[in-house]
Amino acid sequence: MSRFDEKDSANHPREQEPAFNRLIEADLSRRGFLKGVGAASMVAFFAASPVAQAVAAATRPLLGFQAVPASVADTIVVPPGYKAEVLIAWGDALFPDAPAFAQGNDAKAQARQFGDNNDGMSFFPLGPDRALLAVNNEYTNYEYLFEDGGKTLSAEAVAKAQAAHGVSLVELVRIDGKWQANPKGALNRRITATTPMTLSGPAAGHALLKTQADPEGRTALGTFNNCANGQTPWGTYLTCEENFNGYFGSEGKPELDQRAARYGLAAEDAGFGWHRFDERFDLAKHPQEPHRFGWVVEIDPRDPASTPKKRTALGRFKHENAAFTINQDGRAVVYLGDDERGEHIYRFVSKNRVAPGNDPANRDLLDEGTLYVARFEAREGELKGTGQWLPLVHGEHGLTRENGFADQGEVLIFAREAATRLGATTMDRPEWVAVHPHRAEVYCTLTNNKNRGIKENQPLDGANPRAENPYGQII
Repeated sequence: MSRFDEKDSANHPREQEPAFNRLIEADLSRRGFLKGVGAASMVAFFAASPVAQAVAAATRPLLGFQAVPASVADTIVVPPGYKAEVLIAWGDALFPDAPAFAQGNDAKAQARQFGDNNDGMSFFPLGPDRALLAVNNEYTNYEYLFEDGGKTLSAEAVAKAQAAHGVSLVELVRIDGKWQANPKGALNRRITATTPMTLSGPAAGHALLKTQADPEGRTALGTFNNCANGQTPWGTYLTCEENFNGYFGSEGKPELDQRAARYGLAAEDAGFGWHRFDERFDLAKHPQEPHRFGWVVEIDPRDPASTPKKRTALGRFKHENAAFTINQDGRAVVYLGDDERGEHIYRFVSKNRVAPGNDPANRDLLDEGTLYVARFEAREGELKGTGQWLPLVHGEHGLTRENGFADQGEVLIFAREAATRLGATTMDRPEWVAVHPHRAEVYCTLTNNKNRGIKENQPLDGANPRAENPYGQII
């Protein structure tokens, strides 16, 4: 999901979407549940609960709920037999010492409260009636975040906005059959735009990642515009940095080359104003700070003292989600979409195999392996076709020093440019990728592309057959 995705819309954030800044728990009435109607709708969210056990025994091929009509009403509509309740909302306390929500809360308070505008999330069971929920807080709406609607920014206001971004981890407890947020949970945590993180993998320590504040190029501050997510079998959470470019800008005249433009970086930001009060977001003063964003971040949700890791082996682009599976040979595979018009679909394959049941041995599997990009070879008008996964490996297929890639770190930092060099297929905004649980099939939702069939580098083809595609497709 994109708050903004191209320069022409960068300064027009999407209108407030109430469903995204509070979590809604949908449940069946007791009578409806006992009849087995619609029980499967809870499987994905509460996978370890008795509901899942009930679903396993169900025989109905469909979920069984009555469809709701299309609506533009500013409310949550659920089918008959269901109800919707707020599980947790922006500004709710995550810790006993956190203040109650108030629009005038400062940055310190926001850092102790649930973050803003939810996107991808994962559910981690901790027992039959206890769980941990990891939730992305993708962006903020200044008209609601600040009492003056963001008309007058300050260093304190920017700090509050940064504290509302990132990830919220909140413990849940089930009491009398109802899940509730537990502000006293020992695993509760806020990860924000200023939380220290380790840069790991092939690009860690690279000259392009070094800054004045981090001359070693191994410690980044924060994560933001976290779109969707992934979950590993060793119990960690993958959060994906998407439209990071909109947070950078400059009052001066930054020297921005073609590589910066490929990632949407410009002197004019998307209206956040961070560069005016937090110098590291000023492109003229710190031109390499953007290289430290656009990664997949791995978080250990069961260790509040752990340091999140930006896994550079998975490439730098506008990550939508991270669809995880284990291949037949035992290696970890992560499918990745770059959510912008004319960008690509990727996959990462780990060098080493997953060690079942040995979580410590698996913790750094995502630091070594090969990143591939997809090239589809179906012709226009064909519904089926072939394709290739092209490896983004330094020294191969033109990814050489002579072509601007000094080493593997540079290939990954500028993965978009490397993909173009390999001849990867430009796609209609790769949004969400999902792996079939039982068959060797992967699906990607492509959102739209007003440039398809118009721009020379985005021609019609078998994978993207619609000109000026406003509706998208599934591949």
